[in-house]
Amino acid sequence: MIASSRRRFVQMTVGVAALGRSAAAQQPAGIPPSTVTTPPREWGHHAPPAIYPDPDVIVVDPAFAAYRVGNAGLHRVATGFQWAEGPAWSSQGHYLVFSDVTGDTQYRFNWDDQRITAFRKPSWNSNGNAFDFQGRQLTAQDYHRRVVRWEHDGSMTVIADQFDGKPLNSPNDLVAHPDGSIWFTDPPYGDRLSEGRPDDAGGPANAAGKFNPRTGAENVVTAVKRELPNAVYRWDPSGKLEVAIPEADLADPNGICFAPDYKTLYVISTGKGPGDSGPGGNRSIYAFDVNGTTLAGKRVFTDMKVDGVQCGPDGMRADAFGNMWCSSNAPLGYAGVLVFAPDGKLIGRIRLPEVCANLAFGGPKHDHLFMTASQSLYMLRVGVQGAAPG
Repeated sequence: MIASSRRRFVQMTVGVAALGRSAAAQQPAGIPPSTVTTPPREWGHHAPPAIYPDPDVIVVDPAFAAYRVGNAGLHRVATGFQWAEGPAWSSQGHYLVFSDVTGDTQYRFNWDDQRITAFRKPSWNSNGNAFDFQGRQLTAQDYHRRVVRWEHDGSMTVIADQFDGKPLNSPNDLVAHPDGSIWFTDPPYGDRLSEGRPDDAGGPANAAGKFNPRTGAENVVTAVKRELPNAVYRWDPSGKLEVAIPEADLADPNGICFAPDYKTLYVISTGKGPGDSGPGGNRSIYAFDVNGTTLAGKRVFTDMKVDGVQCGPDGMRADAFGNMWCSSNAPLGYAGVLVFAPDGKLIGRIRLPEVCANLAFGGPKHDHLFMTASQSLYMLRVGVQGAAPG
């Protein structure tokens, strides 16, 4: 019996040693685990600590070195969402709000106890969120195809749900201006069954009439069909709504962001949406000069190509120095965040194991980058502050 036990012990020891050699063969010595190594890095509270500086925070240009905090790493705060989107930071409440668009829930990450709780459910497929200069939350709701504002007393104000008497398509992202105006994009992405509600029968997003928009609806919904082209709008505090960028000038507008001085507006042109009759966006980011209430000087800020790989932009935020931090929907290794200097030069990358939809700066000092990436929320301390109100 003793000899048999000894043989089993030796066999187990040899097996463990073989597994160790196999792992060593997969992961060369001196290369820390990252999103692109084999095996890849682990995530979550029980994952082994990552080496500093974080191997997935990449300095492409020396200018980015000042923004990478050497003793800070990427953290996956939570996972299990369906399509995380629209993060926005509230300085008054010390919390981050973000959307699970297809999960029809809006969540809140409380800074003090690092806890995530459902904030609004149903959220009516809320997508983009922002805070204005009075600390009020702004939300784009795909289901009701509208932009709303949450007042300090908890009530809700509908900012815009139609233009020229026709319903909006599905407001996606939005940003506040110091003059009190709200600028937002209106592509058709929320006209999908999964992200909002399709058109009534015969509309561009339900041409065959096979979808029943009222199935599963919790209240009576007014009949609606897409009638407007895609556009970027400016809502004036007087209540007037105007087209800031027509579809002819920019197809499928998505993410939107002002430069810190509010003299430049950046807009993302993404891919073709449901019901689009044209070719769709080209997955580039454009810049416009802001002249009061109008725009001019359209130009390509970046084509979002890295090493020949087309990275799909979705959302973006500016830091205090005017650098643009842009989400990237791309293959593993390029999925995550791309950081561009004000002249459009790529200076840094943040690799995530999931495609990134949107991001926001937050935390008490506004020096944490929150990234909503597919099923998860990630956080990274950076060496710069965000420029947006919150």
